[in-house]
Amino acid sequence: MSGAVMVLLLVAALPGAVYVDARDHPAPGAGIVAFDAMEQALVRGFDAICGDTFCEGEYGNLRALQLRCAVTRDTGRVGRCLWSFAGSTARVEGQSPLPTVDARTWACALPVVPGTPLSSLLSLLGGREALDTPLPGTDISTYDALVECL
Repeated sequence: MSGAVMVLLLVAALPGAVYVDARDHPAPGAGIVAFDAMEQALVRGFDAICGDTFCEGEYGNLRALQLRCAVTRDTGRVGRCLWSFAGSTARVEGQSPLPTVDARTWACALPVVPGTPLSSLLSLLGGREALDTPLPGTDISTYDALVECL
């Protein structure tokens, strides 16, 4: 599904909603601890498997940067989540003393069902197996979504 189609579906699913960062729900800064715990669980899972999966390719130093989820301000229902990554490859060759760097970023959508309560997402993805746990209302894990993205 293209990004434009996905955005249209999400907008249609939660009409008239006003969104805030999940870290700012239910009030500014109030969700930081819970959201950061979930993000750290996902990053630990990513780091544990990266060397055998995503980091074997052209961008061997792939790093998870930041996970962000938009939630409705009034109800705390998830609209969309994106997890950003960066990677680079560098080389020295020929007669140039300047290394050549090829850097790239990715924004990977997590296929969270629009309208999922933030509390459900936080409770499901806070454990040791966060990366492999199916997202609420789906049989797709964050790992599966990253395979499609990275």
